[in-house]
Amino acid sequence: MKVLHLDTNHPLLIEQFEELGFENHEDYTSSKEQVEKKIHEYDGIIIRSRFTIDQQFLEKATNLKFIGRVGAGLENIDVDYAKYKDIFMASAPEGNRNAVGEHTLGMLLSIMNHMCKADRQVRKGKWKREQNRGVELDGKTVGIIGYGNMGKAFAKKLLGFDVEVICYDIIGGVGDDNARQVGIMEFQQRCDVVSLHVPQTEQTIGMVNKEFIDKFHKPFWLLNTARGKCVVTNDLVDGLKSGKVLGAGLDVLEYEKKSFENMFASKPKAFKYLRKAKNVLLTPHVAGWTVESKEKLAQTIVDKVKERFC
Repeated sequence: MKVLHLDTNHPLLIEQFEELGFENHEDYTSSKEQVEKKIHEYDGIIIRSRFTIDQQFLEKATNLKFIGRVGAGLENIDVDYAKYKDIFMASAPEGNRNAVGEHTLGMLLSIMNHMCKADRQVRKGKWKREQNRGVELDGKTVGIIGYGNMGKAFAKKLLGFDVEVICYDIIGGVGDDNARQVGIMEFQQRCDVVSLHVPQTEQTIGMVNKEFIDKFHKPFWLLNTARGKCVVTNDLVDGLKSGKVLGAGLDVLEYEKKSFENMFASKPKAFKYLRKAKNVLLTPHVAGWTVESKEKLAQTIVDKVKERFC
């Protein structure tokens, strides 16, 4: 099979495809339009988030048999049309779920204990102990929205803490020994911490809005290592200002471009607030971005393609 690699990934992807007898071509610079002119020559493509694989692109990919998405989300791919054309979809949430679980836990402990704020103060010669008195996770209820690969990984990381872990998911029967599945009303009644681990869909875009936040019975910490568009930033800022949201750890932002380009070209007022807020921790969409996950993501794609076609 002839495979076009559109993003750089761990070298094992190309090495192991070669061992399977695949012909690998790399093109990391051509525009989408330029790629469309030659995509009919390929049986497979490997991509992260360089551009959208839409119906127009897929119509030109007349010989395409598989798409390898080196990552978890598939929102940049017209999955329905790919299925219609009998194109195999291989994503790799198994490859970076552990990294996401660890990152999410790190963000939670950081914001509850003011670690980033305290670090900045000490570097400036300020020694403010009382202002940086933390809050313990012990005894809290941690709620996970979206209990798939990422949600389960985060729940597993919480096993060493004396916390109650509950989960909410539109799919029934996903709870396990690490998290009890509940309805949305109980979820909003009990949670001290809310962590998002959902894909970007029509149902999840804008799901964390004013109405959603106001329905929680207690002030809570919010974590988002899923997709930025799941949170309405203006409403989150209002929640932070009112104290309904105690703090936020955000690895993803509503303002991200699909290819993460020109992130700071526009500066909405709410984004400016987040950047200055002392109870907000921001990271650049790297929750699943570790040395280990880079290899595991690539290996997962190879394994799935091999199982299907070899």
